[in-house]
Amino acid sequence: MSWLSRVRSGIPFLPKRQSTENLWHKCKKCQTMIFTKEWEENFCVCPRCDFHDRIGPQLRFEQVFDAAKCAILDAPKVREDPLKFRDTKRYTERLKAARTANGERDALVNARGKIGGRKAVVGVQDFAFMGGSMGIAVGASFVAGVKAAIKDDCPYVLFTAAGGARMQEGILSLMQMPRTTVARAELREACLPYIVVLTDPTTGGVTASYAMLGDVQLAEPGALIGFAGQRVIEQTIREKLPDGFQRAEYLLEHGMIDMVVPRSQLRDRLALLIAYLAPEKKAAA
Repeated sequence: MSWLSRVRSGIPFLPKRQSTENLWHKCKKCQTMIFTKEWEENFCVCPRCDFHDRIGPQLRFEQVFDAAKCAILDAPKVREDPLKFRDTKRYTERLKAARTANGERDALVNARGKIGGRKAVVGVQDFAFMGGSMGIAVGASFVAGVKAAIKDDCPYVLFTAAGGARMQEGILSLMQMPRTTVARAELREACLPYIVVLTDPTTGGVTASYAMLGDVQLAEPGALIGFAGQRVIEQTIREKLPDGFQRAEYLLEHGMIDMVVPRSQLRDRLALLIAYLAPEKKAAA
């Protein structure tokens, strides 16, 4: 055995789950290397520059619900690939790849649980699933979340994150805009709160429909929120847009949203809003 082999055999290699690849997290904004454990304990927010990274439904539910306990609602069954769409790949292939990588049926997942001791149904859009794009399945999940909230007589809280409508479903994706608006109206008729938390990014048809129809509009710090992209707007109006345009703080300053809430304070703020908007009903004497 050569000296190199003896040295290599004597090195205590870390197991795969503790390799250097997942011991560190690199901040996408300031490029700082942070211990993954420190980053996760800080709600997946960079402790150096306060950059709020994108997170998926499972982690969001853990952070929002009391004791991280909730029941995931079944995703509604919808017709897939109604237009038999194909670009460089078949739409069915893209869906299969997204589901394999993501583990979810589509971009919007609902769960029921308690926030601050009060019942709530929470929906989370996942940008990692085809850019969180709004298609028939997302529209159906939104309607299902609203119906679950009405059945449970509790608020519906939605975390939005989307690049807009899903192009592979054409006009059918755009039809989800009025569909979700009608569902939101049903929630209002039931006198139940609809609270929206805008996360990075929330754009396109989602912004033009249910993302901006909340009774209270919250946003995470630095979230990109808008309809069209900044470059498209600048080319259309032929003017240079101000710094921070379409960011959460800019929208708050100009009255588009109600508050910007750091992720670490989000559960407490939601609990307070739910207590205000949906007070517990006193039992009849």
